[in-house]
Amino acid sequence: QVQLVESGGGLVQAGGSLRLSCAASGLTFSNYGMGWFRQAPGKEREYVGSINWRRSNTDYTDSVKGRFTISRDNAKNTVYLQMNSLRPEDTAVYYCAASRFSWGRSTTSYNYWGQGTQVTVSS
Repeated sequence: QVQLVESGGGLVQAGGSLRLSCAASGLTFSNYGMGWFRQAPGKEREYVGSINWRRSNTDYTDSVKGRFTISRDNAKNTVYLQMNSLRPEDTAVYYCAASRFSWGRSTTSYNYWGQGTQVTVSS
């Protein structure tokens, strides 16, 4: 079955960096756009960014532009989220998601979801 497993979360001070990874299995990874979403306590899940299946396009929500970078390695079936200049408001559980031959900002575009990894940014 399809599995998406996030890793790399943790506790970091404001201004620091983390790199999240999402390893996929059970699907033809190169056919899937990949997205990152996050959910803070008491808030709805929100879009962070995404990358299409050809690796030629990325998109980010405004609050992370210039700080976060999404990349993918189709040979390793893995997508990454490099997060720099972290802020306390970035604290959330981060989820990766897979969208067959699609990508974008809507959660409904995604077929599969990981279990999430906690990112906590202290001030």
